Amino acid sequence: MAIGLQNTSNLTQDLARKSFAAMITRLFPNGSAPLFALSSMLPSRTALQFEHGFFTKTMIFPSVTLNGAIASGATTAFVVQSTANITPGMLLMANSTREMVAVSSVDSATQITVVRGVGTVAAGAIADTTVLYEVGNAQEEGSLRPSSQYITPARVTNYTQIFRNSWSLTGTLAATQVIAGDTTVAENRQDCAMFHSTDIEQALFFGQKFLGTRNGKPLHTMDGIYNIVATNAPTNITTLGATTNYTQLEAALDPMLNVTTDPKTSNERVMFVGGVARRVLNNIGRLNGTYQLQDGQTSFGLQFTTFKTARGTFRMIEHPLFNSNANWAKMTVVLDMAALYLAYLRNTSNQEFNLSGTPVDNGIDAVGGTLTTELTMELTNPAACGILLNATAAAQG
Repeated sequence: MAIGLQNTSNLTQDLARKSFAAMITRLFPNGSAPLFALSSMLPSRTALQFEHGFFTKTMIFPSVTLNGAIASGATTAFVVQSTANITPGMLLMANSTREMVAVSSVDSATQITVVRGVGTVAAGAIADTTVLYEVGNAQEEGSLRPSSQYITPARVTNYTQIFRNSWSLTGTLAATQVIAGDTTVAENRQDCAMFHSTDIEQALFFGQKFLGTRNGKPLHTMDGIYNIVATNAPTNITTLGATTNYTQLEAALDPMLNVTTDPKTSNERVMFVGGVARRVLNNIGRLNGTYQLQDGQTSFGLQFTTFKTARGTFRMIEHPLFNSNANWAKMTVVLDMAALYLAYLRNTSNQEFNLSGTPVDNGIDAVGGTLTTELTMELTNPAACGILLNATAAAQG
C-alpha cells in the first residue's frame, strides 16, 4: 500500500496501454507479424500527408578508370572513362603500380592533366583500365581557393497505405456463453487484430509503391523491403545454388556489411528466415563443425540462432509468414534494424458499433468494429540490407 497522491511515476510497469504494435508483441510474441511487433521498440516517425519522403546522402569516394594505356612516365594527359567528381588538387594513386599523381586540371568529361610521380614511386607506364583512387588532396603554397564540392541529396519517397480490418458477430452469438477461452466478442476482436497486423507485415516485406484509383477514389500503397532493396541495392539480392556452404553464404552476405547505419554499434543484422532457409543455415553450421554424443545424454542436436562471419553478426528469426508457401520458406531477408522506421499518418484506431456507449450501425442486430491504420515505411540504408533466395541444402566448406 502507498499513501499520498498517485501519479504516473507509481504506475506499475507495462500496466499502461501500449501502441497496437507493442500489444502485438505482448499478445502474439510468436505470431505472424514479428517485424511489425519489433517496430514498437524502434523510433517511429510521423507522416504529414499520404506522400512521405526523406532525403539521403551517400559519401563519394572519387576514382578514375583509364581509357587507354599510359605509355611512359612522361605522359601527363590521361584519357579516362569519366572525370565525374574529380577536381584539381586531388591526389590519385594507380591501383596497380602505386604511382601517385596530382590533378592539375580537368580538361573534359573524359580527360585530366596530371603531375606525374608525386611521391616515392617513380612515374612509369600504366596499363589500360587501371583504376586510380583518390588518396587526398594537396595544394601548393599561395594557391587559389579550390573548387567547392558537395553531395546532392537524393529524394526518396513512399506512399502511406491504409489498412482496415473488421470484426463482427450477431447479437445472439455475442450473448452466447462459451465453456473455454475468452468470450465470443473477445475472440473475434483478437482474430481481427491478428489479421490487421499480418496485413501490415506482408506489406512491410512485399509491398510495391502505387498511386491510382479504385471505385473512383484515391488508392495508394507503399514500397516494402523487397522492392526497396531491389530498386536501390539490387546486387544485395542473391539466388543461392542447389547447395550452399559457409564460404558461399559469407560471400552473399558480405556486401551488406560494407555500410553501417549506426557507427556506434558493430555490424549486426537481423535475418528473417523461412523454415527451409533456417534449416539450411543451421546445417551449414553443423556440417562445418564437430560435435560428440556422450553416454547418458537425453537429448541431442544443434539449434543455432546466431552466426558470425569475419565482418558481422547475424541473428535469425524464423518468420511464420514465410512458411506459408514453398518459395518464401527458402527465403532470407537481412535487415539493418537501425535503418527501419515506420511513419504513421494515422495511428491504429478501433471504431466499434452496438457495444455499450457506442452508436448503432445501420440498426443491425450485431456487434463489431474496424481497425484502421495508415502508415508507410522508411528504409534509410537499403545497401545494408539484402535478400537470399532459394536456400535448398547445406554443404561443407
